[in-house]
Amino acid sequence: MEHDVVGGLGLLTLNRPAALNALTPEMVAALAAALERWREDPSVGGVVLRSASPRAFCAGGDVRAARATVLAGEPEAADAFYAAEYALNGRIAAFPKPYVSLIDGLVMGGGLGISVHGAVRVVTERAVFAMPETRIGFFPDVGASWFLPRLGEALGRYLGLTGARLDAAQALECGLATHFVPGAELPALEEALRAGGAGGAGEGVVATVERFARPAPAVDAAWTERRALIERCFGDGRLPEILRRLAAEPGEWARATLAELSGFSPTSLALTAELLARGAASADLEVCLERELILARRMARGHDFAEGVRALLVDKDLAPKWRPDDLAGVDVRPWLADVPR
Repeated sequence: MEHDVVGGLGLLTLNRPAALNALTPEMVAALAAALERWREDPSVGGVVLRSASPRAFCAGGDVRAARATVLAGEPEAADAFYAAEYALNGRIAAFPKPYVSLIDGLVMGGGLGISVHGAVRVVTERAVFAMPETRIGFFPDVGASWFLPRLGEALGRYLGLTGARLDAAQALECGLATHFVPGAELPALEEALRAGGAGGAGEGVVATVERFARPAPAVDAAWTERRALIERCFGDGRLPEILRRLAAEPGEWARATLAELSGFSPTSLALTAELLARGAASADLEVCLERELILARRMARGHDFAEGVRALLVDKDLAPKWRPDDLAGVDVRPWLADVPR
């Protein structure tokens, strides 16, 4: 994690390329400290977050490390990481100066947490967005229970439950991204920002981005058709009804989506549906982050998180054994005890 002030601009660089910039406690602490320092510094007019690698912006939190601490009998370390990460998400949302993310490549999970809460999210044609937590026995966190429903409840529910990926055009259409800059022009944008785009009071940051922005790429016809299917199948917040509609819907997309969901943690799916429903009705982000922190602490200690990370990221056998292994056996009430409504 590199941080510097150049031309009145606070510049943050994610530089853990071998791990796709997966966030560590040290990276979260460095980001938080830099923002706290620059918040009141009159010489800093704005902040830009970038990656040193075009392969990935940020693949999320380091869930393998979180799992390892729990298995080693040190769950408090995982608790501390989630608390610090979610506090950082809230700090970004409340940051009083322009906060610009330059998203080139993969951005998942915690990578959205350090970008989507900022005002300006620039994407290149290589950008790919996803919240794939239900695949590893977890749930879409980092404020996702706030920002996913605000993309449109059906679309947010679809993305949160399935972990489906969005390309740059789709992210721009739904509002996850705000500006498009071709990858070939991204170095020139970075140079312009470094050369003084911050402009004292911060207006120069946004003006510089807008000068380089190009018309958003058009979404393809298949995505337009899929959006209609998503509205039809995911428009109801009740998980059993979503599954029933998918089963009744003709076509390969519905069959494939239902098959995918059947392989994910039933507990994760049920809790995700409930959190998204509560998030849609919430008054502010902080309430959502409070809910997510309580649940993250519980799920990090649960069987499905350890098993999901093992199957997908450690042993990579892609054969998790969930407990329980079907929705009928899931009772969300113990998980959500004392979680604010």
